[in-house]
Amino acid sequence: MDDVIGLTSLEAQRRLLAEGRNEWPDAETRSLWMIVLRAVREPMFLLLFLAAAIYLSIGDLGEGLFLTSGACLAVALVIVQEVRSERALRALRTLAAPTVRVIRDGREIRLPSVELVRGDVILVGEGERLPADARLLRGDTLGIDESILTGESAPVDRFPITCGSGTDNVPIEDPERHRLLGGTLVVRGHGAAEVVATGPRSALGGLSSSLSGIKFELTPLQRRSAGLIAGLGGMAIAFCGVVALTYGWLFKDWIGGILAGVTVAVALVPEEFPMVLAVFMALGAWRLARRRVLVRRSAVIETLGGAGVLCVDKTGTLTENRMEVESLWTPERGREKRIPEGAGSGESQLLRIAALASRVGTTDPIDRAVTSAVRSGVKAETQVSPVRTWPLTSSRLAVIQLWDAPTERTAAAKGAPETIFDLCGLQGEPRARATRALEDLAASGLRVLGVAGWRGGDFPEADPDLAQFEFFGLIGFLDPLRSGAVEAIGEARRAGINVVMITGDYAPTAMEIARQAGIDTSGGYLTGQDIAALADDALADRIRTVRIFARVLPDQKLRLVRAFRSRGEIVAMTGDGVNDAPALEAADIGIAMGRRGSDVAREAADIVLLDDGLPSIVGGIRLGRRIFINLRKALMFITAVHLPIAGLALLPILLGLPPLMYPMHVVLLELVIDPVCSLVFESEPSEADAMDKPPRNPRESLFGLTQLSLALLQGGVLLVFILASYAFWLALGSETEARGVGFASLIASTLALALADSFGKSQSLFHSGRMVFWIIALGVTVVTVSIFLHPSLSSVFRVAWPTDPAAWITLALSLPAGGWMGILTRSDLLAVRGHERQTKKASS
Repeated sequence: MDDVIGLTSLEAQRRLLAEGRNEWPDAETRSLWMIVLRAVREPMFLLLFLAAAIYLSIGDLGEGLFLTSGACLAVALVIVQEVRSERALRALRTLAAPTVRVIRDGREIRLPSVELVRGDVILVGEGERLPADARLLRGDTLGIDESILTGESAPVDRFPITCGSGTDNVPIEDPERHRLLGGTLVVRGHGAAEVVATGPRSALGGLSSSLSGIKFELTPLQRRSAGLIAGLGGMAIAFCGVVALTYGWLFKDWIGGILAGVTVAVALVPEEFPMVLAVFMALGAWRLARRRVLVRRSAVIETLGGAGVLCVDKTGTLTENRMEVESLWTPERGREKRIPEGAGSGESQLLRIAALASRVGTTDPIDRAVTSAVRSGVKAETQVSPVRTWPLTSSRLAVIQLWDAPTERTAAAKGAPETIFDLCGLQGEPRARATRALEDLAASGLRVLGVAGWRGGDFPEADPDLAQFEFFGLIGFLDPLRSGAVEAIGEARRAGINVVMITGDYAPTAMEIARQAGIDTSGGYLTGQDIAALADDALADRIRTVRIFARVLPDQKLRLVRAFRSRGEIVAMTGDGVNDAPALEAADIGIAMGRRGSDVAREAADIVLLDDGLPSIVGGIRLGRRIFINLRKALMFITAVHLPIAGLALLPILLGLPPLMYPMHVVLLELVIDPVCSLVFESEPSEADAMDKPPRNPRESLFGLTQLSLALLQGGVLLVFILASYAFWLALGSETEARGVGFASLIASTLALALADSFGKSQSLFHSGRMVFWIIALGVTVVTVSIFLHPSLSSVFRVAWPTDPAAWITLALSLPAGGWMGILTRSDLLAVRGHERQTKKASS
């Protein structure tokens, strides 16, 4: 594309300002008013505003104003968290925006597709979705899937404006034959096209923007929690009526009965569930994006930390995909480890034919390595376009290009050595000698391609396999391991994750690279032919020990994913090509390459890797484990804390005791619970041994019977202690003093419960990640003390503090009542560390 200049940067900027960005309004973005409206429609807040209205109507100005202020503050906290989540999602959508290769100022650059303008020259290829309407200028005849517009599944052909090569260009008069529509998919060929319409002016309208966006649909847990909240909401309304009638009948106070009913209803509904899930999903995706792991489907965040099998490609994931010609082998001269300046005719011919089999103006690393290694004379010959190209297919693992030379036609083939041997009809000793050379190169970890050429009169274009090619030799390409790949694989294996290499490369090459990277090679390897010969049950049995799969075809990747899943594994699968999409869809966690991956692969994947590196995948799994554990802790805390709140609102009334809880008490507790859930638990760092444990059981749910039982046990202990304390102080003193001791104890034990549930195995109660908790605890303590010290606030909350010193003992005992789980965890941790120190001392 050296003769294509494209727009200048200045002209492109002028058109961008005049015509606007190549984008459409984002229908998924929620405005601030939409967030506010959704928040105030929550049942809990409606009930609180109802209680405030009742207090104001009966003349209790202090209670009414406090409830109104408290409800507004609680709504504001929810809004802040929702806005925080929405900003995180907007940042993710920006990262998810597709990019496109553009020629500007005569140079090829990559830009976000939203910056395209009319007149830009873009480079398109197989697996890419067209970012705007365009016309095909040059290149191959493209196969375009227009089913998104027409519903027709068969691809249509689109031709360059000029067909042919050299001076025999033939113009195509019908504009329809070179028209490309935004949003359609290139399924065959490569070319350059000129943009003719962008954004809302294109034929597709806003559809193509949604294709590459982030799908933050409700996760299964979010859907289940929404059903739970709806059910509890109905139950809360029923209890509200029962409590109001019971209280009114027992105490002959119907206004008080309505307020008691509202209190019970508010206490029963754990409305933090949906907010916490939404916050964790959005901020979890944002944290992953900071590690170069872009989540496209939020449901995968629940799954990511449980990955037990990680299937990776060799090229570009384990290695840098930065090829260099390291060795040449020709039948005449054997292996040359370097390319000498005065190379003989064999090496020159080998490189020249390899260059003729390489795509012009390509970004493919192998083609670039070949063209950079050839002599200047060969470069000049490859500036024109070939007459025809036969791309690599699953049945012929080689690229063939046909050229018009001044005297005769020339064809060149480059690809898998076995395929090249077959094209050349190599048999007997010549094939055996070439195979030994191939194994020698592959054993060095080189990627090896065979090269063949053809000269003659009539080339069999209908079936190029019928041409009698001449074998020129082998080229070995060095592709170094990525920085950090060895460490990432080591960490993954310590975490119990089976790292599996699935590659199209030659088996000895794959084994050597796997050995260098630290992948388990003790089980040997399976080739694509081996996989094809095995039934599904036999394949599932073989993969128990095999971790290297070579010469694998795209459809065989799908079989491997299904085989691993049939063994009960959570499978993460990487892919970048069009044909990888089925395997990415079938995997529990589909991971597409962001830099070199096709649009089809990205659309099929759950996750897009922004830097294509293995360390980012392993880092994402580590963070996924952290998110899973912290979310589980938050859900346990919400469940545990709502049991005593609901019980203390309901049981005193059923027992004929004065109410312990009024709406203002519930409001203050909610102002503690909400920030603790969304800030403390979400920001809790990973446990030190998070990646030293095997993956969790795939059947283990995020919040199952075990977690529910433990949460109910914690909440039950707390409920019994506070209710007993309340009854004890009612017998000793006044109602306001008993309520004061009970309420203060509930606040203290709630903070202790939060600390215990977030504690985990962190080494210190005061590490930087937990400072948020201590700030919240300090603020709540100041507010609680102020309530008891200021008579006006004490009157609103209907509390007083006893003069009896035993009240302080009750308050102190509330801390272990809420935090007993953390005490046990800490004790076990100290015992383990003590044992480790004694073992280390004894061994020394």
